[in-house]
Order: sequence, then C-alpha cells, then structure tokens
Amino acid sequence: MTIRPNLIRPQSSHQWQDQSFRLLTLVFALAMLGLVGLMVLELLQGSWLSLLRFGWSFLTDADWDPVFENFGALPFLYGTLISSLLALSIALPVSLGIALFLTEIAPQWLYRPISFVVELLAAIPSVVYGLWGLFVLAPWVRTHLQPVLSRFFGYLPFFQGPALGVGMLSAGLILAVMITPIVTAISREVIMAVPTSQREAALALGATRWEMIRLAILPYARSGLLGAVLLGLGRALGETMAVTMVIGNRPEIAISLFAPGYSMASVIANEFSEATYALYLSALMEIGLLLFGVTMLLNFLARLMLWRLTGAVAGTRE
Repeated sequence: MTIRPNLIRPQSSHQWQDQSFRLLTLVFALAMLGLVGLMVLELLQGSWLSLLRFGWSFLTDADWDPVFENFGALPFLYGTLISSLLALSIALPVSLGIALFLTEIAPQWLYRPISFVVELLAAIPSVVYGLWGLFVLAPWVRTHLQPVLSRFFGYLPFFQGPALGVGMLSAGLILAVMITPIVTAISREVIMAVPTSQREAALALGATRWEMIRLAILPYARSGLLGAVLLGLGRALGETMAVTMVIGNRPEIAISLFAPGYSMASVIANEFSEATYALYLSALMEIGLLLFGVTMLLNFLARLMLWRLTGAVAGTRE
C-alpha cells in the first residue's frame, strides 16, 4: 500500500500548531491575571487620597460623616463580618445536611428534584432575593421571629431592642438562604469524591450509616468542606443588593442583632452616586479595595483547601 505524500503533514506544521495553541492559552491565562492587576491598580489609584489622609485610622474609626469629611470604615467592617458570620452559622448545618442526604441517603427518584431545586436557588438574581426579603422576610422577622427571641433570650444583649424587621438578623437570614445552594453544591461534590472503599471499609467493620458518615466521610472530606465554607463566606461578604434592602443601612456598631447596620458593599451601592467631592469618592474606593482584598484572601484559602483534598484523593487512588 502506497501512502500519498500530500496526505502526510510535515513535522514543522505540527510544531507550529502546538506552539500557536500554547501561546494562545498562555495569553488567555495572563489576561485574567492582568485583569485582576488592573482592578487592584484602579482601586489603589482611586483610594490613594483617602489612604494618605486617614492611613490605618480608616480601619479603626467609627465615624462616617461626609458633611465634615470624616470617614471611618469600622461600622461597615463590623456589619459585613457579623452578617456574613451569622449567615454562615445558619447555612452551614443546613447545607451539610442537604449534601449528606443527597449523597448518602436520598433515593434516586428524590435526588434529582432536590438537586434541581438547589441549583435553581443558586440561579436566582440578588435583587429578587432582596425584594423577597423586604416584603416577606423582614415583616415575618418583625412580627414572629423577633418577639419570640426577645421573650426567651431577651436577657442576652444580642436579642434586645425594638423589633424593626430590618437589621442584622434579617441580613444574616437572607444571606444564609443565598449561600446555602453554593455550600451545598460544593459539599456534595466533595463528599462524592470520597472513595467508595472508605464507606465499604467502615460498613464492613460493623459501623452504622451515621458512624460511617462521621468516621469515614467527614474526616476524609474535611479540607474540601472547609473550602466550601470559605467560598460561601466569600459570597456573603460581597453580596450587595439583597443585603442593602434589609440591613437597615445605618453606620453604627450595635451588639443587638435587631439593630440596623451597614455593610461595605451596601455603602458603596448607596452612596457612590452621591459622592460630590474627591475625598468622599476616595473613601468609598478604599472600602471597595478593602472588600476586594478580603474576598481574594478567602477565595485563595478556599482553593488551597480544595487542592489539598484533590491531592489526597489522587494519592489514595494511586
């Protein structure tokens, strides 16, 4: 059999194609790094006036007064952290319970509908959550939840004050609803990555289903579950519209969860268009820089945990 010469590609043609493809993918990867760098550069440039004026006191000052040109980000840091941690404390057990049910307990006919609903919740726009929180969640919190908490736990400073409906508690609840699908989806994938041999070994030794989950699955998936938690926390920290509608938007630090608060994303959304002079605009840009830094740090930690899990699974399979 004779092979036609024109059907054989020269070796140089293959090399040129490989080099072109490698160069193209490298450009795409470097473009993402360049985009992040440009964002940081723009935030630094925009917040430079505030950085020079206030320095580190910007993080510790609780006074936010645009009239007298006094700006401090402490109330917004406090509101962002408290609402996000409250949301995480509510969403974490719910998300982990759903993920374990889907992977270890749910029958096939129930697995698909619940998975679909979880994915559907993750696709709902933030402003829709905000409208639901403003017209449904906040009135329910004011008329039902806050009176119950005041009656049974009113001796604690966290549950004291008038029942307003809007405030830290409502913000934490709506954030919990928003991050539950994310934490659930990642936790489900992490738990499914646990080798079947782990489950079979525990059951062969006489462990119950709960003991198998507690002793064989959760310790093995610990790093990945922590990564899911950090990714959910990062989503909660950067949420804007839904939190803006229910948090109350008052720049103050209060121990009570019933009191209104403010978050870093909310103050940028509310006051950016009202910044009438350079220092005011620069202070808002510095808040954006601070929020960007916190979010990037959390995402880096989450990726690190997921990489650790991936390495552990690969090592086990080998």
